[in-house]
Amino acid sequence: MTCRTIGDWIDHAPDIDARFSLTIEGKLVDSQWDGALAYLIMCDEAAIQVMCVTYSSEGRTIGETVQFAGGWNRIGKGQVLLDPCLARPVAD
Repeated sequence: MTCRTIGDWIDHAPDIDARFSLTIEGKLVDSQWDGALAYLIMCDEAAIQVMCVTYSSEGRTIGETVQFAGGWNRIGKGQVLLDPCLARPVAD
């Protein structure tokens, strides 16, 4: 899945009371650190944004192509939260 295709899929996500995982690839658009957790965001704000909550940004930089994999939570019309989540670089 990518930032371009998640918009076609998000309204068809399983509506279940159980955890399931999502993997998505795209450009990192924001990265925040609160001293304990890193909050990495991919996809443009005008689209569906995906936030990855993890323990470290591991040197990920804005504009870098990354892959997030984690536990799905829809937190708004245009937002998805993956927690817990792993982020890894993707070779361009």
